[in-house]
Amino acid sequence: MFLEACLKIRVCMLNARCLTLLLLCAALTLPAAAQTPMPARMSVETSQGLFTVMASINACGYDADMGQSLPLRARVRDEVLKAAQTPEAQTALRNLCAFYDDHLQDTAARTLSNYVSLGLNLADGPQVELRTAEANLPPDAIFVLGAVPLLKKFSRAVDLNAIWLRHRAVYQALVAQLHKPVNETLLGMDFYLRRTQSGYIKHDFVVYVEPLAAPSEINSRNYGDDYYLVLSPATNTAPRLDQIRHAYLHYILDAMVLSRGTTLRRISPLLQSVQAAPLEEAYRFDIGLLLTESLIKAIEARQVGGPKGDGKEKDRYAWEATRQGFILTWYFNDKLKAFEHDELGLDQAYGNWLHEMDLEKLQKFAADVPFEKSGARELVRRTEHRDRLVELAERALASGNLDGAKNYAEQAIQNKEDQGRALFVLARAAIAGGRMDEAQGFFERAANVSSDVKIKGWSHVYLGRIADLQEHREQAVEHYRIARDLDGPAELKAAAEKGLLQPFQTAARQKDE
Repeated sequence: MFLEACLKIRVCMLNARCLTLLLLCAALTLPAAAQTPMPARMSVETSQGLFTVMASINACGYDADMGQSLPLRARVRDEVLKAAQTPEAQTALRNLCAFYDDHLQDTAARTLSNYVSLGLNLADGPQVELRTAEANLPPDAIFVLGAVPLLKKFSRAVDLNAIWLRHRAVYQALVAQLHKPVNETLLGMDFYLRRTQSGYIKHDFVVYVEPLAAPSEINSRNYGDDYYLVLSPATNTAPRLDQIRHAYLHYILDAMVLSRGTTLRRISPLLQSVQAAPLEEAYRFDIGLLLTESLIKAIEARQVGGPKGDGKEKDRYAWEATRQGFILTWYFNDKLKAFEHDELGLDQAYGNWLHEMDLEKLQKFAADVPFEKSGARELVRRTEHRDRLVELAERALASGNLDGAKNYAEQAIQNKEDQGRALFVLARAAIAGGRMDEAQGFFERAANVSSDVKIKGWSHVYLGRIADLQEHREQAVEHYRIARDLDGPAELKAAAEKGLLQPFQTAARQKDE
């Protein structure tokens, strides 16, 4: 019971007292060799919401990498299907699977990505409900948002909660097995980078263990400031600690680049040097992403063979990354060689490295790099398809990168990509930035040009809410009626009906009243 209580503690909701309790839990429940604290705000956990989603789509035929999965996956599927023999459960399963079949993507990885995002945004517990406001859901979760009421009915009909409770001890055992290697990997990274206590990040890095997913697919997410990584153990295969380390480096470095706007503008001409490189689209348009990924690959290069590894092998790894288009990897590789014999920590050295960048010298270097004809897949990513600008805009918005979302969306409009989706991104970015008048204009344009019922409908819902906040109730009602009368998903109609019943109010205004 004590272990069970400890594992329920969510690091992302901890204050200083709770963090102390969590570390005490770890010390009392793990073997002596594992009794070291996790890096700040880091945890390995399970998620009942994610289990509910994965158990359900497995019952609907999701079987990617089934042969490499732990036996638990097939056992849970069999139990779910056996429990789904009543007329009520059969109807619920049929409706859920029809939705699943209608929302299959071009690859199994992309299909999984949508449902992982949805699962991460469901509350833990037997009640299948969102823990994130619909307006704040990431785009890939919104794509399958209509599954929530179907999951609720199916979960109740087969009593998924009972199946979860029956196997929770196995999940907890997997968490305990991963604790030590993950802990050692991340603490080792902290030690290499000489991160000071003051340099620890105040958001969360959570590794979720979910054996019902395909072992070959590692799903990494950052929602706002928090980072989540979902992994599935495989039979007779050690966990891919390099993938966990890669995501952890993003967790450390992504936040550091956000405050470097002046440096990013200064070195942004480097993007012209990589247009012929075999890079994913994101790195061609966002110098911050290119810089961070280059530094991550340089750090990974320095880990090859351990501290006493062959220097030529480390350089070879860095050069290969450079030839793939991450042209700053070689620069950072040299900086890290000196860093390893210095006393400065990452927090101090990082600013120096950016300040010392000579744009002209780097451009000349990039011009002489013989780029590879094809690039390697990003180690931790959601999908294998080539991202369009509007998709990059949606992803940037979901991660809280408002400037990136705005830039991608504007480029999507210039390239005549999906205008409605791009305008919808611009509108939501404007709301997040507190620019209500600007958001209203974008929502109006999105509602007028989009042929997508969801984009058109949600634009009218948002316009209704803005009108309510401006105390223009008649205008608000008209927008809600338009949204309600569209042939849209149930969640859109529900939001419109709610707006018709009562004026929209922000949480702050409700508190004031």
